[in-house]
Amino acid sequence: MLRVLQPGLLTTIQDIGRPHAVASGVPPGGAMDRFAHTAANLLVGNDRGAATLECTLTGPHLVAEHACLIAITGADFEPRVNGDAAPMWTGLFLSQGDQLTFGGRRAGARAYVAVAGGISADRWLGSMSTNLMCARGGMHGRALVAGDVLPVGELSGPAVAGRNLAAGMRPVYGERTLHVIGGPHFTRLQGESREALFSAGFSVSHDSNRMGYRLEGPRLDAPGEELLSFGVVAGAVQLPAGGQPILLMADHQTAGGYPVVVTVASVSIPIAAQLAPGDEFRFAEITIDTALQMRAAQREALDLLMR
Repeated sequence: MLRVLQPGLLTTIQDIGRPHAVASGVPPGGAMDRFAHTAANLLVGNDRGAATLECTLTGPHLVAEHACLIAITGADFEPRVNGDAAPMWTGLFLSQGDQLTFGGRRAGARAYVAVAGGISADRWLGSMSTNLMCARGGMHGRALVAGDVLPVGELSGPAVAGRNLAAGMRPVYGERTLHVIGGPHFTRLQGESREALFSAGFSVSHDSNRMGYRLEGPRLDAPGEELLSFGVVAGAVQLPAGGQPILLMADHQTAGGYPVVVTVASVSIPIAAQLAPGDEFRFAEITIDTALQMRAAQREALDLLMR
């Protein structure tokens, strides 16, 4: 059990979301950085889909009501236990009364805190993920506030500290390159726009959230007939008439009518999830075969934690 003394800027409870509810018009939601979320769970012996804390731009101040095993992954917000630096991507014990705090943001946008047994929270449509727009799931459908108490589920086995994921097996968050494959409307891009998409830099607008990032950069042109709405996925890069792309993220709408010129490969979604407003990045085109090979390598890194 963890008690919240200070919640941080935006700390929510997230799991792997509600992909089964997309057909009913419900955004899938869940952790933005699925790799960091999954790694944190595996480091403490949880199921991959157990609920964790997703901490955005700053971390919370928590106190352990009982001894527990935790792991912190994703963005580096300078975690500390009782004032001393705490390792990331490593399972570590908190004794009763220990305090977990965070210093300043050193890299990334979202950190994940997993607790052995998994965080227990409100379940909506089969998931504990917080949907802020609908005010459902997680901690009563909202971000954490001071005074919240986070119950923890039953351990599935012995709690073992010290398990870690080597640096070479983690996403290179500082790379700032998003690998993409051509979308269903890629051929609509005019020559200069296609060249600009892969040669120019883009930045995340301050008008961005878990639903999607508005991107600032060169104006792109993809003329053609008006489209009927169609299903979309996280990673889809839509191009509205204004020419400024939108990168859909975890809480994306389930359908849209803007052309989708490229789609960010799943292997690069963790990189995208760690971008903060103002961060710059570039798109790099890859083939589907290459995307599948890169995804397999990323999954193998997580599989190592289960051995």
